Amino acid sequence: MSMKLQRFTPFLERQGVVILDGALATALEARGADLIDPLWSAKLLLENPALIRQLHYDYLLAGADVIITASYQASFAGFLARGCSEEEAAALMQRSVTLADEARAQFLHDHHADRANQGRPAPLIAASIGPYGAYLHNGAEYTGEYGRSVAELVAWHRPRMAVLAHSGADLLACETIPSLAEAEALLQLLPEFPTMPAWLSFSCCDGEHLCHGEHIRAAMALANQSEQVIAVGVNCTAPRHVEALLRHARSATDKLLLAYPNRGERWDADAHCWVPGSGEEDFAQAAERWYQAGARLIGGCCRTGPAEIAQLRDRLRNTACL
Repeated sequence: MSMKLQRFTPFLERQGVVILDGALATALEARGADLIDPLWSAKLLLENPALIRQLHYDYLLAGADVIITASYQASFAGFLARGCSEEEAAALMQRSVTLADEARAQFLHDHHADRANQGRPAPLIAASIGPYGAYLHNGAEYTGEYGRSVAELVAWHRPRMAVLAHSGADLLACETIPSLAEAEALLQLLPEFPTMPAWLSFSCCDGEHLCHGEHIRAAMALANQSEQVIAVGVNCTAPRHVEALLRHARSATDKLLLAYPNRGERWDADAHCWVPGSGEEDFAQAAERWYQAGARLIGGCCRTGPAEIAQLRDRLRNTACL
Protein backbone atom coordinates (compact mmCIF):
# COMPACT_ATOMS: atom_id res chain seq x y z
CA MET A 1 0.00 0.00 0.00
CA SER A 2 1.33 3.41 -0.94
CA MET A 3 2.10 6.09 1.62
CA LYS A 4 -0.76 8.09 0.15
CA LEU A 5 -3.24 5.30 0.87
CA GLN A 6 -1.86 4.69 4.34
CA ARG A 7 -2.31 8.30 5.40
CA PHE A 8 -5.27 9.89 3.65
CA THR A 9 -7.56 7.22 2.16
CA PRO A 10 -9.57 6.73 5.39
CA PHE A 11 -10.48 10.43 5.35
CA LEU A 12 -11.14 10.62 1.63
CA GLU A 13 -13.31 7.50 1.63
CA ARG A 14 -15.40 8.75 4.54
CA GLN A 15 -15.75 12.42 3.67
CA GLY A 16 -14.14 13.19 0.32
CA VAL A 17 -11.69 15.75 1.71
CA VAL A 18 -9.01 16.14 4.38
CA ILE A 19 -9.50 19.21 6.58
CA LEU A 20 -6.26 20.89 7.64
CA ASP A 21 -5.99 23.28 10.56
CA GLY A 22 -5.46 27.03 10.32
CA ALA A 23 -2.79 29.49 11.36
CA LEU A 24 -0.63 28.92 14.39
CA ALA A 25 1.32 32.14 15.00
CA THR A 26 -1.38 34.67 14.14
CA ALA A 27 -3.97 32.61 16.03
CA LEU A 28 -1.67 32.55 19.06
CA GLU A 29 -1.24 36.32 18.76
CA ALA A 30 -5.02 36.65 18.71
CA ARG A 31 -4.97 34.88 22.09
CA GLY A 32 -2.53 37.38 23.53
CA ALA A 33 0.87 35.87 22.71
CA ASP A 34 3.71 38.29 22.01
CA LEU A 35 5.55 36.79 19.04
CA ILE A 36 7.66 39.76 17.99
CA ASP A 37 10.74 37.59 18.05
CA PRO A 38 13.04 35.81 15.55
CA LEU A 39 11.65 32.49 16.81
CA TRP A 40 8.06 33.60 16.10
CA SER A 41 5.64 30.84 17.16
CA ALA A 42 8.56 28.63 18.25
CA LYS A 43 9.15 31.16 21.05
CA LEU A 44 6.20 29.60 22.90
CA LEU A 45 7.87 26.19 22.89
CA LEU A 46 10.12 27.83 25.46
CA GLU A 47 7.71 30.17 27.20
CA ASN A 48 4.13 28.89 27.03
CA PRO A 49 3.77 25.43 25.48
CA ALA A 50 0.32 25.02 27.04
CA LEU A 51 -1.04 27.76 24.76
CA ILE A 52 0.14 25.82 21.71
CA ARG A 53 -1.43 22.61 23.01
CA GLN A 54 -4.76 24.34 23.58
CA LEU A 55 -4.82 25.79 20.07
CA HIS A 56 -4.16 22.35 18.58
CA TYR A 57 -7.05 21.01 20.66
CA ASP A 58 -9.35 23.80 19.51
CA TYR A 59 -8.55 23.06 15.86
CA LEU A 60 -9.53 19.44 16.45
CA LEU A 61 -12.78 20.62 18.02
CA ALA A 62 -13.33 22.74 14.90
CA GLY A 63 -13.05 19.63 12.75
CA ALA A 64 -9.43 19.54 11.58
CA ASP A 65 -8.20 16.13 10.44
CA VAL A 66 -4.56 17.27 10.45
CA ILE A 67 -2.83 19.54 12.95
CA ILE A 68 0.51 21.11 12.04
CA THR A 69 3.21 21.47 14.69
CA ALA A 70 4.81 24.66 16.04
CA SER A 71 8.15 23.85 14.41
CA TYR A 72 7.83 26.13 11.36
CA GLN A 73 10.33 28.66 12.69
CA ALA A 74 12.19 26.20 14.94
CA SER A 75 15.78 25.52 13.91
CA PHE A 76 19.07 24.60 15.51
CA ALA A 77 20.55 27.93 14.46
CA GLY A 78 17.61 29.86 15.89
CA PHE A 79 17.63 28.10 19.24
CA LEU A 80 21.41 28.23 19.52
CA ALA A 81 21.23 32.01 19.02
CA ARG A 82 18.82 32.06 21.98
CA GLY A 83 21.42 30.30 24.14
CA CYS A 84 20.11 26.75 23.92
CA SER A 85 22.43 23.79 23.48
CA GLU A 86 22.01 21.44 20.52
CA GLU A 87 20.40 18.90 22.85
CA GLU A 88 17.97 21.50 24.16
CA ALA A 89 17.15 22.63 20.62
CA ALA A 90 16.38 19.08 19.56
CA ALA A 91 14.21 18.61 22.65
CA LEU A 92 12.23 21.74 21.83
CA MET A 93 11.58 20.49 18.30
CA GLN A 94 10.43 17.19 19.75
CA ARG A 95 8.21 19.14 22.14
CA SER A 96 6.38 20.66 19.17
CA VAL A 97 5.24 17.16 18.16
CA THR A 98 4.57 16.04 21.73
CA LEU A 99 2.23 18.99 22.28
CA ALA A 100 0.22 18.07 19.17
CA ASP A 101 0.13 14.43 20.26
CA GLU A 102 -1.10 15.40 23.73
CA ALA A 103 -3.84 17.55 22.20
CA ARG A 104 -4.89 14.69 19.94
CA ALA A 105 -4.96 12.19 22.81
CA GLN A 106 -7.05 14.56 24.93
CA PHE A 107 -9.46 15.20 22.07
CA LEU A 108 -9.92 11.49 21.39
CA HIS A 109 -10.49 10.86 25.10
CA ASP A 110 -12.98 13.69 25.51
CA HIS A 111 -15.00 13.16 22.35
CA HIS A 112 -14.80 9.47 21.44
CA ALA A 113 -18.49 8.99 22.30
CA ASP A 114 -19.74 12.02 20.35
CA ARG A 115 -22.00 10.96 17.51
CA ALA A 116 -20.30 13.43 15.17
CA ASN A 117 -16.95 11.73 15.78
CA GLN A 118 -18.04 8.11 15.56
CA GLY A 119 -16.20 6.49 12.68
CA ARG A 120 -14.02 9.56 12.21
CA PRO A 121 -10.39 8.50 11.59
CA ALA A 122 -7.91 9.58 14.23
CA PRO A 123 -6.44 12.98 13.33
CA LEU A 124 -2.92 13.15 11.92
CA ILE A 125 0.06 15.20 13.04
CA ALA A 126 2.15 16.94 10.38
CA ALA A 127 5.55 18.17 11.57
CA SER A 128 6.12 21.59 10.06
CA ILE A 129 9.34 22.22 8.17
CA GLY A 130 9.38 25.88 7.25
CA PRO A 131 11.73 27.49 4.73
CA TYR A 132 15.22 28.80 5.40
CA GLY A 133 13.80 32.29 4.96
CA ALA A 134 11.69 31.86 8.10
CA TYR A 135 14.88 31.49 10.13
CA LEU A 136 16.25 34.69 8.56
CA HIS A 137 13.16 36.48 9.90
CA ASN A 138 13.34 39.12 7.17
CA GLY A 139 10.55 38.10 4.83
CA ALA A 140 12.85 36.08 2.57
CA GLU A 141 10.41 33.15 2.63
CA TYR A 142 8.34 35.30 0.26
CA THR A 143 11.20 35.92 -2.16
CA GLY A 144 13.49 32.89 -1.97
CA GLU A 145 16.46 35.24 -2.31
CA TYR A 146 18.73 33.50 0.16
CA GLY A 147 22.16 33.58 -1.46
CA ARG A 148 22.50 29.88 -0.60
CA SER A 149 23.20 26.94 -2.90
CA VAL A 150 21.09 23.78 -2.93
CA ALA A 151 23.91 21.97 -1.14
CA GLU A 152 23.98 24.63 1.58
CA LEU A 153 20.22 24.39 2.00
CA VAL A 154 20.45 20.61 2.27
CA ALA A 155 23.03 20.96 5.04
CA TRP A 156 20.91 23.54 6.89
CA HIS A 157 17.65 21.56 6.72
CA ARG A 158 19.14 18.12 7.47
CA PRO A 159 19.46 18.21 11.30
CA ARG A 160 15.95 19.57 11.84
CA MET A 161 14.41 17.12 9.38
CA ALA A 162 16.23 14.29 11.17
CA VAL A 163 14.68 15.27 14.52
CA LEU A 164 11.18 15.69 13.12
CA ALA A 165 11.31 12.56 10.96
CA HIS A 166 11.94 10.52 14.11
CA SER A 167 9.58 12.51 16.36
CA GLY A 168 6.49 10.33 16.06
CA ALA A 169 4.70 12.69 13.66
CA ASP A 170 2.63 11.04 10.94
CA LEU A 171 4.17 13.04 8.12
CA LEU A 172 6.29 16.10 7.35
CA ALA A 173 4.74 19.37 6.17
CA CYS A 174 7.39 21.08 4.03
CA GLU A 175 5.59 24.39 3.69
CA THR A 176 5.78 27.97 2.44
CA ILE A 177 8.57 26.97 0.07
CA PRO A 178 9.28 29.94 -2.23
CA SER A 179 11.65 28.45 -4.81
CA LEU A 180 12.56 25.37 -6.78
CA ALA A 181 16.04 25.42 -5.25
CA GLU A 182 14.73 24.98 -1.72
CA ALA A 183 12.23 22.36 -2.86
CA GLU A 184 15.08 20.47 -4.52
CA ALA A 185 17.05 20.58 -1.26
CA LEU A 186 14.15 19.13 0.71
CA LEU A 187 13.52 16.43 -1.87
CA GLN A 188 17.18 15.42 -1.74
CA LEU A 189 16.84 14.91 2.01
CA LEU A 190 13.64 12.85 2.08
CA PRO A 191 15.28 9.56 0.98
CA GLU A 192 17.45 9.74 4.10
CA PHE A 193 14.19 9.05 5.99
CA PRO A 194 12.56 6.57 3.61
CA THR A 195 9.55 5.63 5.73
CA MET A 196 8.46 9.23 6.27
CA PRO A 197 5.88 10.69 3.88
CA ALA A 198 5.69 14.43 3.29
CA TRP A 199 3.68 17.09 1.60
CA LEU A 200 5.32 19.93 -0.32
CA SER A 201 3.59 23.29 -0.28
CA PHE A 202 4.72 26.43 -2.10
CA SER A 203 4.23 30.13 -1.46
CA CYS A 204 3.15 31.90 -4.64
CA CYS A 205 2.98 35.51 -5.78
CA ASP A 206 0.24 35.23 -8.41
CA GLY A 207 -1.87 32.64 -10.21
CA GLU A 208 1.08 30.99 -11.97
CA HIS A 209 4.39 31.55 -10.18
CA LEU A 210 6.21 30.72 -6.99
CA CYS A 211 7.36 33.73 -5.00
CA HIS A 212 10.84 33.30 -6.50
CA GLY A 213 9.39 33.37 -10.02
CA GLU A 214 9.37 29.77 -11.23
CA HIS A 215 6.16 28.44 -12.78
CA ILE A 216 3.96 26.29 -10.56
CA ARG A 217 4.00 23.53 -13.19
CA ALA A 218 7.79 23.27 -12.80
CA ALA A 219 7.26 22.84 -9.07
CA MET A 220 4.78 20.04 -9.71
CA ALA A 221 7.21 18.33 -12.09
CA LEU A 222 9.87 18.43 -9.39
CA ALA A 223 7.50 17.00 -6.77
CA ASN A 224 6.56 14.20 -9.16
CA GLN A 225 10.11 12.84 -8.81
CA SER A 226 9.54 11.83 -5.19
CA GLU A 227 7.32 8.94 -4.14
CA GLN A 228 7.52 10.21 -0.55
CA VAL A 229 5.67 13.39 -1.50
CA ILE A 230 2.04 12.36 -1.04
CA ALA A 231 0.45 15.77 -1.62
CA VAL A 232 1.55 19.01 -3.21
CA GLY A 233 0.09 22.47 -3.50
CA VAL A 234 0.14 25.99 -2.08
CA ASN A 235 -0.06 27.74 1.28
CA CYS A 236 0.41 31.24 2.74
CA THR A 237 -0.72 32.57 -0.63
CA ALA A 238 -3.53 35.05 -1.29
CA PRO A 239 -6.85 33.21 -1.76
CA ARG A 240 -7.55 35.03 -5.02
CA HIS A 241 -4.69 33.16 -6.69
CA VAL A 242 -5.49 29.65 -5.47
CA GLU A 243 -7.96 28.46 -8.11
CA ALA A 244 -5.65 29.36 -10.99
CA LEU A 245 -2.68 27.77 -9.24
CA LEU A 246 -4.64 24.56 -8.64
CA ARG A 247 -5.66 24.38 -12.29
CA HIS A 248 -2.03 24.61 -13.36
CA ALA A 249 -1.01 22.08 -10.72
CA ARG A 250 -3.71 19.61 -11.71
CA SER A 251 -2.43 19.66 -15.29
CA ALA A 252 1.08 18.72 -14.14
CA THR A 253 0.65 16.10 -11.41
CA ASP A 254 -1.61 13.29 -10.29
CA LYS A 255 -0.63 13.68 -6.63
CA LEU A 256 -3.20 14.84 -4.12
CA LEU A 257 -3.51 18.63 -4.22
CA LEU A 258 -3.59 20.80 -1.13
CA ALA A 259 -4.49 24.41 -0.49
CA TYR A 260 -4.26 26.34 2.76
CA PRO A 261 -3.87 30.00 1.87
CA ASN A 262 -3.84 32.99 4.18
CA ARG A 263 -6.80 35.36 4.43
CA GLY A 264 -5.30 37.56 1.72
CA GLU A 265 -5.15 40.64 3.91
CA ARG A 266 -2.55 43.29 3.20
CA TRP A 267 0.29 43.81 5.68
CA ASP A 268 0.99 47.46 6.49
CA ALA A 269 4.75 47.42 7.12
CA ASP A 270 4.79 50.98 8.48
CA ALA A 271 1.97 50.44 10.99
CA HIS A 272 2.96 46.81 11.64
CA CYS A 273 -0.59 45.56 11.28
CA TRP A 274 -2.95 43.83 8.90
CA VAL A 275 -5.29 46.09 6.95
CA PRO A 276 -8.92 45.22 7.83
CA GLY A 277 -11.24 44.41 4.98
CA SER A 278 -8.47 43.65 2.49
CA GLY A 279 -8.76 39.85 2.66
CA GLU A 280 -11.17 37.07 1.67
CA GLU A 281 -14.50 37.87 3.32
CA ASP A 282 -16.04 34.40 2.95
CA PHE A 283 -13.16 31.98 3.45
CA ALA A 284 -15.44 28.93 3.53
CA GLN A 285 -17.06 29.84 0.23
CA ALA A 286 -13.62 30.24 -1.31
CA ALA A 287 -12.65 26.81 0.05
CA GLU A 288 -15.55 25.29 -1.86
CA ARG A 289 -14.07 26.72 -5.05
CA TRP A 290 -10.66 25.23 -4.17
CA TYR A 291 -12.30 21.85 -3.80
CA GLN A 292 -13.96 22.23 -7.19
CA ALA A 293 -10.55 23.16 -8.64
CA GLY A 294 -9.08 19.87 -7.43
CA ALA A 295 -7.80 20.38 -3.87
CA ARG A 296 -8.49 17.49 -1.51
CA LEU A 297 -6.47 18.74 1.49
CA ILE A 298 -7.90 22.13 2.47
CA GLY A 299 -7.27 24.45 5.40
CA GLY A 300 -6.00 27.90 6.28
CA CYS A 301 -2.77 29.76 6.97
CA CYS A 302 -2.01 33.23 8.39
CA ARG A 303 -4.98 35.14 9.87
CA THR A 304 -7.27 32.11 9.96
CA GLY A 305 -8.29 30.35 13.15
CA PRO A 306 -10.57 27.63 14.53
CA ALA A 307 -13.68 29.61 13.57
CA GLU A 308 -12.65 29.64 9.90
CA ILE A 309 -11.84 25.93 9.98
CA ALA A 310 -15.23 25.10 11.51
CA GLN A 311 -16.99 27.19 8.85
CA LEU A 312 -14.89 25.61 6.12
CA ARG A 313 -15.77 22.10 7.30
CA ASP A 314 -19.47 22.94 7.47
CA ARG A 315 -19.39 24.41 3.96
CA LEU A 316 -17.58 21.39 2.50
CA ARG A 317 -20.06 19.01 4.13
CA ASN A 318 -22.42 19.57 1.20
CA THR A 319 -19.73 19.82 -1.46
CA ALA A 320 -17.61 16.81 -0.54
CA CYS A 321 -20.24 14.70 1.24
CA LEU A 322 -18.61 15.43 4.58
